[in-house]
Amino acid sequence: MRTASLKPRWFVVALALALVLPAWGADDASPPRTRVGPPHGKLFIVGGGNLRALWPMFIELAGGRDAPIVVIPTAGNNVQDPAPATRSLRTYGALNVTQLHTTDRATADSEEFAAVLRSARGVWISGGRQWRLANAYLGTRTLREIHALLARGGVVGGSSAGASIQASFLIRGSPAGTKIVMAPGHEEGFGFLRGTAIDQHANTRGRQDDIRPVLKKYPQLLGIVLDEATALVVAGDECEVVGWGKVRFIASPDADAVELSSGAHYDLAARRPK
Repeated sequence: MRTASLKPRWFVVALALALVLPAWGADDASPPRTRVGPPHGKLFIVGGGNLRALWPMFIELAGGRDAPIVVIPTAGNNVQDPAPATRSLRTYGALNVTQLHTTDRATADSEEFAAVLRSARGVWISGGRQWRLANAYLGTRTLREIHALLARGGVVGGSSAGASIQASFLIRGSPAGTKIVMAPGHEEGFGFLRGTAIDQHANTRGRQDDIRPVLKKYPQLLGIVLDEATALVVAGDECEVVGWGKVRFIASPDADAVELSSGAHYDLAARRPK
């Protein structure tokens, strides 16, 4: 099922994003030097909850209704085909959505399985449990192809577990439960956002400061904590908050959190608002 058209206001939002963020698909011989975010491409990091206002923005960042988008629902339990994110993207107008799922690392490392990512312009990583994503895809051809998608200017989005996995440090990665913030052996994320740890569902689950022990143990990390229905749009080392809630940036273990709302910008490399 699909909607007849996206609501007009989202075209205005998409135009604003296009003006603020670097154009994707750049073919520069020497890519820009970045410390945190991808040199090319964008990240769309969502704190979970209601995504109704955010789906159209992700679709536009991927290139519009006809853009090839791959959904990875592996974090979920009892993954359906189509998964909820796949249905939502189609409902909000995406016409070319493929679902990609496995729990077998050998399959994830195969050329045949990862081939669909070579023509994709967007990847969406659904919520659930972070460890399922790490167990299935770390060190595989599938993850290398997602990094390649970013390198050629695509967009990677994700919500909840699909947000936390985008960091270099994986918070709440333990198979034993989500209340375990640090779990040795389950602390490696996909590394799209280098030198960071990302937590989510802050406003509904009281997680505003749960990331502090991580930063005390690894003081080099930048802590990012998102409310539900709120996204961080990242291009290079700059990002913008969009949505209904707040994003908190914690630059060092003892620093006060910088809380930013929709429309605010943050320099991820300098670790300060813009």
